[in-house]
Amino acid sequence: MTTTDFAELHDDLRAVAADVLDRDPVVDWSTVVDAGWVGLEVPEALGGAGASFAEVAVICQELGRAAATSHYLGSAVLTMGLLNSLQDSEVRDGLLADVAAGRARVAAVIGGSFTLDTERRLTGRADFVPDADGADRLLVVATDTSGADVAVVVETLSVTAQPVLDETCHVAAVTAERIEVADAAVLRFAGSPPVLGHRAAVAVACDSLGLAEAMLTATVSYAQTRAQFGRPIGSFQAVKHACADMLVKVTVARTLVRDAVHAVATAGSDGSDVDAAVAMAKSYTCAAAVDVVGKALQLHGGIGYTWESGIHVYLKRATFNRSLFGSPAAHRRRLAQRY
Repeated sequence: MTTTDFAELHDDLRAVAADVLDRDPVVDWSTVVDAGWVGLEVPEALGGAGASFAEVAVICQELGRAAATSHYLGSAVLTMGLLNSLQDSEVRDGLLADVAAGRARVAAVIGGSFTLDTERRLTGRADFVPDADGADRLLVVATDTSGADVAVVVETLSVTAQPVLDETCHVAAVTAERIEVADAAVLRFAGSPPVLGHRAAVAVACDSLGLAEAMLTATVSYAQTRAQFGRPIGSFQAVKHACADMLVKVTVARTLVRDAVHAVATAGSDGSDVDAAVAMAKSYTCAAAVDVVGKALQLHGGIGYTWESGIHVYLKRATFNRSLFGSPAAHRRRLAQRY
């Protein structure tokens, strides 16, 4: 397929996602499965679409644009990225097929401190794990006695929901105290383990980009219709400048996110620096989204501070995204250490 073909595919995918999310921003898992979003990266032989992270990123952006509540980040974006990086096995292929078909919801547990001892007992903890609460199974990244990373499939771990300001997201603390696991439940990576934090950070950046784009559109529309002193407030210089600043932030964020999505989707096969692209996209976009939504709240005037306007939902989500999977300061430190 050509670049144009992919652009058309993404436009169609974006339009369908927007239509689904317009009906209800609280998306049931069955709706996500039926729409085919969960199986985007699942091979066609296992019931999926055989697509790439580039298509997943489109869905992440639309979920952010609608400030939708779903289990997509933890149970699709991260889970599929983890499963596709594992060696072929009956257990792994079965999980891919089950998740794509909606027979099971599996949450990926990354970024924790889990270990697997010689008796195949799992011990460790991870905080702020997306969508772990209520999942049918957990896929935990752990370190075995040889120092190698493995993925462990478990059904029963201690999962404690962690309340956060953003009510559209679900995160939990996952702990294990010498939980015995079957030998078949320990899955090995195919080659070097991927940096799953890259995928997570870019997915969150896509979400924040969608938030910022939605607030820019809403603010410009409001400025064109809201009249003060006999004319639309959008005709006032201060409002024009504020909207222009919002547009600049969104435009820069869109470029950085596009480059980061491409780097992750191709795993740097074209020579792109994945770590730098991810750090720039996550640090800039998530900080910019908070600024853009905050400016939208301001430009909407008194109505922007009301519960009915819904802007507070976007502000809380943008604020949580800013710290999830690395704050802007943390990612900028990583960039600074390179030079």
